[in-house]
Amino acid sequence: MIPCTSNRASGSGSTVLESLMSADAQPDALDVSFPTRRILAIVGDKWTTVVLYCLSIREHRRFNELQKQIPDISKKMLIQTLRNLERDGLLERTVYQQVPPKTEYRLTDNGHKLREPIAWLCEWGMNNREFIDGIIKARAEAVLTGDAHKP
Repeated sequence: MIPCTSNRASGSGSTVLESLMSADAQPDALDVSFPTRRILAIVGDKWTTVVLYCLSIREHRRFNELQKQIPDISKKMLIQTLRNLERDGLLERTVYQQVPPKTEYRLTDNGHKLREPIAWLCEWGMNNREFIDGIIKARAEAVLTGDAHKP
């Protein structure tokens, strides 16, 4: 469990997880400005966490290294993901003026702040493969049988 202290002024010291698990969940967790919803809006697409994880393994990465590390990402999607991460201040791109041109990517200090939670999520995924596989299998079966919207 990751202790995420609530920013409520009540001083109760409860964690976000405890409040979400309680029968009377705190209404701020449902608000669009809730921090978890906001960070998931930033990193919750298909490729952002994968790219961040790859960049967290080694200090500097070149584009081709990232593309080899993530073989199922298209060149276009990798470029778009890297540009978004740079725009968001999570990675820094350095272009070296040489022939052929050399471009390296590295996490910024703000990007490094995401290393631990992303590593934790990756570890959780590795430890819960059967659970995840079950959900993916059930979703695929629901699509095939036309029951995609049934619980």
